[in-house]
This record gives sequence, C-alpha cells and structure tokens, in this order.
Amino acid sequence: MESPAPASPDLTPAGRTRRSLLIAGGIVATGAALGRTPAPARAATRDAEYDVVVVGAGAAGMTAALTAAARGLRTVVLEKAATYGGSAARSGAGIWIPCNEVILAAGVPDTPAKAAAYLARVVGDTVPLARQQAFLAAGPPMISFVTRNSPLRFRFMDGYADYYPEYPGGMPNGRSIEPAQLDGNLLGAELARLNPPYIPSPAGMVVHSADYKWLTLSAVNLKGAEVAAACLLRGTEAALRGERPLTMGQALAGGLRAGLLAAGVPVLLDTPLLDLHVAAGRVAGVVTPAGLVRATRGVIVGSGGFEHSAAMRAEFQRQPVGTDWTVGAASNTGDGIEAGERAGAALELMDDAWWGPSVPLPGEAYFCLAERTLPGCVMVNGNGARFVNEGAPYSDVVHVMYDRDSPSARHIPAWLIVDQQYRNRYLFKDVAPLLPLPASWYDSGAVHKAATVEQLAQRIGVPPAALRATITRFNTFAVTGRDEDFHRGDSVYDRYYADPNVRPNPCLAPLWLPPFYAFKIVPGDLGTKGGMRTDARARVLRADGSVIPGLYAAGNASAAVMGRSYAGSGSTIGPAMTFGYVAANDLAGA
Repeated sequence: MESPAPASPDLTPAGRTRRSLLIAGGIVATGAALGRTPAPARAATRDAEYDVVVVGAGAAGMTAALTAAARGLRTVVLEKAATYGGSAARSGAGIWIPCNEVILAAGVPDTPAKAAAYLARVVGDTVPLARQQAFLAAGPPMISFVTRNSPLRFRFMDGYADYYPEYPGGMPNGRSIEPAQLDGNLLGAELARLNPPYIPSPAGMVVHSADYKWLTLSAVNLKGAEVAAACLLRGTEAALRGERPLTMGQALAGGLRAGLLAAGVPVLLDTPLLDLHVAAGRVAGVVTPAGLVRATRGVIVGSGGFEHSAAMRAEFQRQPVGTDWTVGAASNTGDGIEAGERAGAALELMDDAWWGPSVPLPGEAYFCLAERTLPGCVMVNGNGARFVNEGAPYSDVVHVMYDRDSPSARHIPAWLIVDQQYRNRYLFKDVAPLLPLPASWYDSGAVHKAATVEQLAQRIGVPPAALRATITRFNTFAVTGRDEDFHRGDSVYDRYYADPNVRPNPCLAPLWLPPFYAFKIVPGDLGTKGGMRTDARARVLRADGSVIPGLYAAGNASAAVMGRSYAGSGSTIGPAMTFGYVAANDLAGA
C-alpha cells in the first residue's frame, strides 16, 4: 500500500540552529546543549524541586506521573494549556495493547508470540526490535497498573479488527480496548479543566467509541437502533444517579487525572516549557515562565507532537500540509521536541503523522473514518479516477495521496463522491440521514452538490467523462460484490464500518440516485508521529546512539514505535501510555 518515503530533511541540531534561535525569541538563550546551562527565563519568580518533572498532561504524561508517584517519587506535571488531557481527551481513546488482561478475560486468543509476529510485520525494519519488545512486554502490566491506581476501567472493543488482520498474528476480532464509563463527579473542580472532546456525544446519551459504528447505521439497521436506545438508556440512568458520565477520551484523561489527585501529584496548567535545564552533564529540570523546576532524577517529556507548528510542518513534511487540517490539541506546537533537540536529541520520523483523510469543514477539519467505508461512495483524484481502497486504514490512504500526487494527477485534494441514497441511509459526521448538510459546508467549498455526475464533475474541476466512467465501473463491482481494482471489502478491517445489510459486499453499493455530493478530502491527521529518538527504556538518544542523561520521552514527543504504519485502533495512545510507564519505572530504578 505504501511507497518508500522520501529522504528526511537534515535533522541535526546544526541544521536547525537558526530556527531554534528564532523560536527561543529572546525568552531563553540559545539551545541548552549539554554542558551549557540555559539562561533563566524572563520574569522567573520561583523555583521548585521534585524527583521527576513530567512535561505534558496528556495520556503519556499523566501515566508517567501516576507511575512515578506510585514508586514513591516526588512528581509534578507541567502543562502548557489551560486544560489537561491534550489530544487524548479529544479522542475516541482506543488503546492497542496486545495480551492485556481485559482482552484475555474476554477470550481473545492472543499470545506474546502472535503479538510479536504481527507487530514486526506491521513495523518492519523502521523501529529497533528492542523497542518493539519493550512495548509488548510493558503494555499489559501498564494496563493492570492503571486500573489499580486510578478509577479507570476498560472494555474490549469487540470486533474492531487489527488494521491488517490477515498478517501473521493479526486478530480479526481485534485487540483494542477503551475506557469504561466514568463519573466526572470524581474530579470535583478539576472536571471544568478537562480538555473538551473533538466531537461531543449527543445530548442525553452515553456513547462509547465502539458504539459509533452502529450509531452511523441506526436509521437502517436493527442493531444500530438498539445501540442508540442503549446509549440513551445509559444517559438516563446516569442522570437519575446524579452522575456526570464521561466516556472515550474524556474518561481516559479524567480517570488519569483522578488518579493523580488521589496520589497528591500537582498538575500545573498554563505552565509551558521554555527550555530544558542542564547541570553537570545531565538534564536536571525545566525552565518555565515562572521559574526553574528542578528534577533530581530526570525529566519525562510527553508534550505531544508539532501538528500546530506551521514552521515545523513546512520544514519537515511534504506539501501541501496544514495546521488547520489536524484534530490534535491546539497546544501541540513541538515545544518539547525542540527543547530536546537543543539538548542534543536525535529526531526521527519527522516527515510522518497519524494521517487520515479529512474534510476541511469550516472551523475544524473532520477526520473521515466510517464515511469512506460505507457502501455507496467512491474516492477519486483530480482526474476523476479512483486510486485507493477507500476502506483501507486511514494512514495508508493518506500515504497513497502523497506518494501519487503530481502535476499530472492531483491526489490532493481528493473527492469522496456519494449519492442521495447514501445520504438517506447514513450519518455523516453529526448530520443525521435525510437532513440537509449545513450551508456553511457548501459555502466553504468543502462540499458540492449537483443533479448529475457530469455537473458535479464540473463543479469540482474533474473531467466529467472520466468521473462518469469511474462510477459506471464501480457500480458493476457493487453488483458483483467484488472490487476488481482495489479489493475494497476483502479485508475484515474494511468491513468494520460497513453496512451488514448490504449484499453481497457490505462495503459496496452503486451510486445512482441523484443528487450527487462531493466532499473535499485533504491529508488530515490525529497528530504528528515524529520526535525524539528513544531506546527501549524511553531514554532520549543522541545521533550517535548515546543516552542523554536525565531525559526521557513518550507519546508524540518521541518517534513512534509503530514506525510508518498503524497496527490497530489505539496505536497512538497505547504506546504513549506504555512508554510513559516505562520511563517512570526506569527513573525509579524499577
């Protein structure tokens, strides 16, 4: 599915000195290269000292802090934003951890050997085997630790297949888990400081991530209607009990924060990292606008990626790319990655991200997940031709968009074409079937509508005859149930968000009922996946492979253990939490 990525740009500190100085902007002196103590921040008013300083109150940072505190270390969390939870709080909070106690109790026939074979096939040679093994070994005890040290409980996302279930060790029924329902009252005043979700649940309903598959089908599928009723019942029951129910990313971030409250770990909001403090050849603290926060053991950077840094995206990533196409937390501007680089860290995978085809709606892009898999749609390029299996893993689809984009065949933007029958049957984002799409979607150019395929082609600037030929050919595949061009529906994963009422292939249905719609598709993302190079103990490494003493990284501030691929739902959050746990244990000597 993927073509080889282009050569990465110069990632050495010397290659980026000028930009690092500009970013420092006079707030701190030049980068804190080891052996040089950075100048103090302006307006520093107080200093503090802890054993462990954690940067970032997302899934990686809060798991690390919870672990460090449980090991008896004095711990603090510094968070740049006015809220905690980061991108994790906005997410569906799938967590991909093979062989964890939740899936084993549910009867998933997972084994360490299967998990290792699968991850090695997915990742290939882009990630050292030792890091893969560390993730697989530490993931299950991390989940057990979190359930013992916080109110979080988890549920199996039954049926959500691994993204490549046909690979050796792949699980057609999946390995992913998600948080169970959590009462937000446990957080007290801290509930108001929780970063809000990307898409709120419908009013009065308690919705889990695994429910969305069926809610999308609730107008045409009996089980979908039953799931919708169950979500409403859960909401009603919670209201009667006086609860403030949290699910998905809200439950994950809220549960971790509740664990930190119980452990007495302070989470300092509105406290950005300006630089790392280096003393006696090791990272020994964090410079903040309010002063120096010292770390006697070390610093764990879990500050997220750089998806909202236009400068970093322009430097490292292929074009076109946009900070307005991401759904990552707005505070993720690469501060921790740049501070690590100034301290000597090597960077990896900076050209990549947790990609996904997205509709650039006004206000915020929409990460298009189920919609492109449902029957009755095709995705075409600027020539009006299909170019990919629309139901493939979302990261793969965007890799194809970039790899094949050229002046003679524009794949960015692409267009998702649907007919009225599709609109009559399925939820799109939060717009129910039969209801009109918002006028602002049309006004922004994100959506177009026309009475014929040819008129639609003219509106989006693709050859009318080519688009007609594409849809005609696709319609024949829908009748036979076999996509001869891109094999949509052949994989178990393709069928997860499909319509089981459609035969013979739940992913395929003809486009025939006017009017027709075109949704603009751009390369959006859940966040970037490049960052500091780390080892199996989450220690940050220099370009020569040596360890930077006292510096650890986890989550999207570090280069992803998934390499350029994506093993299953939760391949971002699962490793983030795991390596936060690994880092804290290493600092504690455990």
